[in-house]
Amino acid sequence: MQLSVIIINYNVRAFLESALVAVRKAMSGLEGEIFVVDNNSDDGSVEMVRHKFPDVHLIVNERNLGFAAANNIALRRCTGKYILLLNPDTLVQEDTFRVVADFMDKHPEVGLAGCKILNPDGTLQLPCRRSFPTPWVAFTKIIGLSALFPRSSLFGKYNLTYCSPDQSYEVDAVSGSFMFLRHETYQAVGGLDEQFFMYGEDLDWCYRIKSAGRKVYYVHSTQIIHYKGQSARRSDIDEIKLFYQAMRVFVEKHFQYGFVFDVIIRFGIALRQLVAFIAKIAKPLRATALDFLLINLSWILGEWIWFGKIFRFPAYAYPALITVPWLVLASVMYWSGVYSTRKLSISRAATSVIIGYVVLSALTFFFKQYGFSRMVVLISGSVNFVLLPGWRLVARAVLRSPEHRRKSLFGRRTIIVGTNISGQEVLRKLRARIDDGYEVVGFIDNDRKRVGEKMAGVEILGSIDNIGKVIEEQRASEVIFSTDTLSYTDILSVISRSRNRSVNYRLVPSSLEVIIGKTHIDELEDMPLVEIEYNINRFTNRFAKRVVDIAGSLVLMTFAYPIIALEKRTGSTIGSLGQKILLVPKVLKGETSLVGPPMYSHDATKNGSVESSLYLGKQGLTGLVQVNYRDDLQPEEIEKYNLYYAKNQSLLLDLEILIKSSIVLMKR
Repeated sequence: MQLSVIIINYNVRAFLESALVAVRKAMSGLEGEIFVVDNNSDDGSVEMVRHKFPDVHLIVNERNLGFAAANNIALRRCTGKYILLLNPDTLVQEDTFRVVADFMDKHPEVGLAGCKILNPDGTLQLPCRRSFPTPWVAFTKIIGLSALFPRSSLFGKYNLTYCSPDQSYEVDAVSGSFMFLRHETYQAVGGLDEQFFMYGEDLDWCYRIKSAGRKVYYVHSTQIIHYKGQSARRSDIDEIKLFYQAMRVFVEKHFQYGFVFDVIIRFGIALRQLVAFIAKIAKPLRATALDFLLINLSWILGEWIWFGKIFRFPAYAYPALITVPWLVLASVMYWSGVYSTRKLSISRAATSVIIGYVVLSALTFFFKQYGFSRMVVLISGSVNFVLLPGWRLVARAVLRSPEHRRKSLFGRRTIIVGTNISGQEVLRKLRARIDDGYEVVGFIDNDRKRVGEKMAGVEILGSIDNIGKVIEEQRASEVIFSTDTLSYTDILSVISRSRNRSVNYRLVPSSLEVIIGKTHIDELEDMPLVEIEYNINRFTNRFAKRVVDIAGSLVLMTFAYPIIALEKRTGSTIGSLGQKILLVPKVLKGETSLVGPPMYSHDATKNGSVESSLYLGKQGLTGLVQVNYRDDLQPEEIEKYNLYYAKNQSLLLDLEILIKSSIVLMKR
């Protein structure tokens, strides 16, 4: 037996499946065995391994034993000449096992080796080659000197950041996500120390191996991707505390530096925990601080507009004016969830402003010494009704962070790498997942023979050789690899060449069930349509939509309709945008809407899976179907667009559709 691979899994089913597929490919031509030790996952990992990988030796623990203890269970059963400890959230190249095994064969003095490890964006993952945390190395890490001076051999020892990642050399330790060792080394030093639950056991193992007279090496000639921390994200452990506690345990075990160093380590743990706590509360504090500034700005603006100057009120009033309105509005917004679960909700922020100013107006009746001017209150309330929801609207459009974004029509410009059947199937499934917001702008092929051709209405933009240029030209934010098209070696090569932090490189395993990325996993399987109370059915949504229709149509009727109508009478050619404007009177009459399903959409769904009685909104001059129209658009896709709009209708969504429609129509 040449190689035994051990993978410890905890609630990372999709990553584990992808890793096992890659491991199988890398073991081609090698006699080996694969162990998966599951630490009591509840995400279906065990069932997936049993169903899809029956040849894998599966060990199921009844509780989470931690990384070291779980590995030791499998280590005792390994029979390979070499043993590999591999994380489940990794992707290995087809040549990785052979390259490292050949290196070990040529260097018998090496007891354990690691390889080059990349982040999902192609940058080097620093812990793949490290020094032991001696007092000085630990001090530079805790204080932050190693981050401030990474190129310094004095301060950059922790992650050897002053060493070239493109050379192989002896190191103190390598990352626990990929540890390739001889079986005889394991027999000589024993397994992992189980007093390390997570973190530190790899350092300890490397230290014991070097103490036994064997070398630890970093091998640069092959590489893997490590998504890092996926299991920790799915647990309730305190990663920072565990990390520094592991460092303290390691130092106490191997270095005797006494009380002073222990105090330094404990101080480092406390300091890092404080930083983590501050970071956790920083976001809501930033929002509250911005609201505080805008609310007080509105009072100053109200004074200036009404009185022609500022600081018109008595001096005793300003402490209350600075604090009370903000406290009232902040309390209402907190109660409505604006500072917690609905951080960027425009409607809740606007509603909170209305309620808050009703309360403030009522307070002036009880505290008449502060009832200086109701007009200033009215002006301030009007300004805040625009500013407080307004900055949240801008934030939603600009930030679009995963925690509070509805994937925008303008987000996730996506390139699919692979033009074979699986690549086309990825396109089909992405189109079916409307709410995930993937806007596929093109394909990348293996070569340039078919550049310019179209598949399912999407152009082949380039080849693997010039993918970086295509990403830049298309302003792509997502690059999705079909693993049935490219080898893992090619995929990692592309990612390592690009190293573009603004692009999220993701991959679809051969099962075509998920898309794996550095921050999250998207399910690709079609979801069943469940009838619920759609936004379009709510009175408030329909009322607000009608108000916007009337206001928008009046503006268009005043400024655009007469010009377009005159051009039509004189026989001038009317573009697509002009033809839409000529239908504006129907919007004003209430016969149709600015945004809604196309004229034929209701008929298209009568015989489909959705009952015709389901209200999808008034037919619109534009809408999701019109914006995404292409010649091969299928009835079921139209149905999904219409249902998605009905379910998620909001003024923000309508605004996005109107803006994008204008851009699309002006190009026609």
